[in-house]
Amino acid sequence: MQIHLSDHFTYKRLLRFVLPCVVMMLVSTTYSVVDGFFVSNFVGKNAFAAVNLIVPALMALGAFGQMFGTGGSALISFTLGAGNTERANRILSQVIRFLFLFGVVAAILGFLFMRQIAAALGASESMIEACVLYGRTLICVMPFYMLQHAFQSLLVTAEKPKMGLAVSVVAGLTNILLDFALVYVFPLGLFGAALATALSWVMGGAVPAVFFSKENTSLLRFTKTRIEWEVLTKVSTNGVAGLLTNLSTSIVAILYNYQLMRLAGENGVAAYGVIMYVSYVFMAFSMGYSTGSSPIAGYKFGAGDVLELKSLLRKSLMLNAIFGIMMTILAEGLSWPIAQIFVGYDSELSALTAHAIRLYSLAFLINGFNIFSVSFFTGLNDGKIASIISFLRTFILPIIAIFVLPIMLDVDGIWIAVVAAEGLTLFVTIGLLIGNRKKYHY
Repeated sequence: MQIHLSDHFTYKRLLRFVLPCVVMMLVSTTYSVVDGFFVSNFVGKNAFAAVNLIVPALMALGAFGQMFGTGGSALISFTLGAGNTERANRILSQVIRFLFLFGVVAAILGFLFMRQIAAALGASESMIEACVLYGRTLICVMPFYMLQHAFQSLLVTAEKPKMGLAVSVVAGLTNILLDFALVYVFPLGLFGAALATALSWVMGGAVPAVFFSKENTSLLRFTKTRIEWEVLTKVSTNGVAGLLTNLSTSIVAILYNYQLMRLAGENGVAAYGVIMYVSYVFMAFSMGYSTGSSPIAGYKFGAGDVLELKSLLRKSLMLNAIFGIMMTILAEGLSWPIAQIFVGYDSELSALTAHAIRLYSLAFLINGFNIFSVSFFTGLNDGKIASIISFLRTFILPIIAIFVLPIMLDVDGIWIAVVAAEGLTLFVTIGLLIGNRKKYHY
C-alpha cells in the first residue's frame, strides 16, 4: 500500500515509510565495509591506511550533495504541503542541474591537485602513491557521488523510498561483485577496489536522474526552469546542516588520523578506519530514519498540521531511544569479531581495534537523538537551529575532545572523544527542542 506524506502516521505506518531509507543506509554502509575488507585483506595494511586517509577528503566533497539533497527536500516537501506541485518540480530541476555542474568543477580541480591534497592530509612516503591512485579514480565520478547523496532524500520526498532502496541495493551489489572480481579474481589491487566503488557511484546517481527525467508515478519530475538564486540560497540554507555534518565529519576524521599517527602510528589509523566503516552500520537506523522522517516534518509543517507534527516528534524520540540501546549492546558484543574480520592477520592491531570499538560504541546510546533533531529542524525549514546542533556535534566539540582528552587518557581519549561530544551536544539539543516548541507548536 502506497504511503503518502499527507497520511496520519501511526508507529507502524511511520516505520514502514522510513524502513526503505534505513535499509538503504544499511546497504550503502555494508558495501563500504566490504570494500574495506577486500582492501585490508587482499591489498595490505598500508593500502588500507592510505584509503582511510584520503576518503575523508572525498566525503567532504560528497557532502555538498547531502546539502542540496536535504535542503532541497525540505523546501520541496514544504511546497508540496502548500499545494504547489509545479513549483516543487522547478525547485527539483534547479537543484539537480546546479549540483551536477558543481560536481564537474570539483572533479576537475580534485584530480589536478590530488597529490597535494594527500600530502596535506599527512600521507607518508609509503602511502602517498596509493592515496593519489585511489583518490583520482574516485574523483572522476564525483558528480554522480553528489547526485547519489542528493537523491537519497529527494526520492523520499517524491514518495518513492522503495526506489531509493532498490537503487542502493543494486549499486551495493555491483560494488561487492566488482570488488570480488577486480581485487580477488583479477588482482588489480587498489585500483580495482576504487574502480568498483566508482562504478557503483555512477549507478547510484544516474538511475534516479533518468527516473525523474521521464513521466513517472511519483509526485516529482524534471521540468524546464531557469536558475533562481533565491531558491538555491534557501536550499543551501536549509541544507547547510547536512553539509556541516558531512564536511565536519571529514575534517574531524582528518584530525583523528593526525592524532593517531602521532600517538599510535599506522596501526592507529587502520583501527580508526575499521571504526569508520562499521560505525555507520550501527548508525544506519538513526541516519536512515532521519532521512525518511524529515520530509514528513516538512509536509506537516507546510500543511499546518500541528497534531501530526507533535506525534512525529514523540514517536521519533521513543524509537531512537530503543534502537540506540540495541545498537550499543550489539556493537559491544561484536567488537572482537569485527576486529578479526578486518585485521585478524595482525594480533596487535586486532586487540587495539576491538578495544577502540568498545569505547567508541558508547556514542550510539546518544547520537540518534542528535541526528534526528538535525533532520527535524531541517524539515521545519529552520536551517539555523539544525546547523547549530550539527556544527556542535560534528565539529566544535569533537575537535576540542580530540586534543584535550588524550592529554589525560592518551589514545583512549581519542576513542571516547565522540562519546563526550555527543553527550554535550544532547544537552544543547534538548534545550533547543524545548525552547522552540511554541514557535513550531510541536
